Amino acid sequence: MTKKRVLIMGAAGRDFHNFNTYLRSNPAYQVVAFTATQIPNIEGRTYPPELAGEDYPKGIPIRPEEELSRLIRDEYIDQVFFSYSDVTHEYVMHKASQVLAAGADFCLLGLKNTWLKSKKPVVSVCAVRTGSGKSQTTRRVSNILRDMGFKVAAIRHPMPYGDLSKQIVQRFADYADLDKHDCTIEEREEYEPHIDNGVIVYAGVDYEKILRQAEAEADIILWDGGNNDLPFYQPDLHIVVVDPHRPGHESRYHPGEANTLIADVFVINKVDTADGENVLAVTNALHKLNPTAQIVQAASPLFVDDPEAIRGKRVLAIEDGPTLTHGEMAYGAAWIAARRYGAAAIVDPRPFAVGSITETFKKYPTTGDILPAMGYGATQIAELEQTIRNADVDLVVIGTPIDLSRVLKIKQPTQRVRYELQEIGKPTLRDILEAKFKK
Repeated sequence: MTKKRVLIMGAAGRDFHNFNTYLRSNPAYQVVAFTATQIPNIEGRTYPPELAGEDYPKGIPIRPEEELSRLIRDEYIDQVFFSYSDVTHEYVMHKASQVLAAGADFCLLGLKNTWLKSKKPVVSVCAVRTGSGKSQTTRRVSNILRDMGFKVAAIRHPMPYGDLSKQIVQRFADYADLDKHDCTIEEREEYEPHIDNGVIVYAGVDYEKILRQAEAEADIILWDGGNNDLPFYQPDLHIVVVDPHRPGHESRYHPGEANTLIADVFVINKVDTADGENVLAVTNALHKLNPTAQIVQAASPLFVDDPEAIRGKRVLAIEDGPTLTHGEMAYGAAWIAARRYGAAAIVDPRPFAVGSITETFKKYPTTGDILPAMGYGATQIAELEQTIRNADVDLVVIGTPIDLSRVLKIKQPTQRVRYELQEIGKPTLRDILEAKFKK
């Protein structure tokens, strides 16, 4: 049988998982290359032989997505598998048109071919869009499950932006493990809050191996999803977080709409800061798309160490990077806190940006007067630090999930903004989890 020649379009996450679960040992396919986008500096690498398997003794090259049409023509590609997330349906079809015009088939893999089955119960927490509040929802779920007497292992959606051969299975139990694995700022933002709560976190590249190791020390697996991607594991309870600040996105983004359609529980977050009409519009849309799912309303109230320190100051607001970039939000917790507590001005960071931070603003022009905490590698972390140092402000307000001062040297005074999920009314997440899992 002649093997079909394949490209996988990705962003160092879903693409590797789709290869591992469906294409790696499939005699019908030969994967010629991955293409990469969304995340800075992830192309130009190789998916290593120890991950690619015996059919790929030299590994598989990872090329920039800009080369897609040329690769299809020059490498006689038969099929292209689209394998990344948090993009509009229109964007997906524009890519499909590009692939079809170059002569290849355009493919999307479904859950049946990519879900892994755990020996332990699985609770998955995913979202309709990046920045919906998935992280605090996951923390809330883990706390409830631990209160119920379960040992929980959180498995995070992949962020393997370094040496892939060293990231096959990663286990994080304390801050030293973050340094050991040379984590980016984005990784630290996802792992540190779990560690602070006493929950072990797993991540990496090979999610079959990750799952089996986590099963050995946990009663329940908690899938901590990334972007708006679908879970890698078949869940016993699938929780999807929805953001009423972006009504309509529950049906306009890939694969967020698929998450909407398979959800067991919706968490409509941020109802305390969203317009009431938008909350109602999202609720009605969810009822229409998935009428059997339960709906929990929740808030993510902000906590600042010293709110009075913000009053009257010219501030630089720093937010979680992906929320502002491909999540397309123009504000976040730091911006809201600065407005709420009387900052004299929220200063535009663009005039102070250097290097790749400047390029980030050019690539994502919808970002508001906020600095995204981009930190994919030592060079970009240094450029972020220099951008903050350049800023002519009285105070830096940090809305990321971690204390950036552990990673950066910030010369200006700082205030951290924290947020946790609080359910409003009934049912609560505890009600739902106890009904499902109570011993």
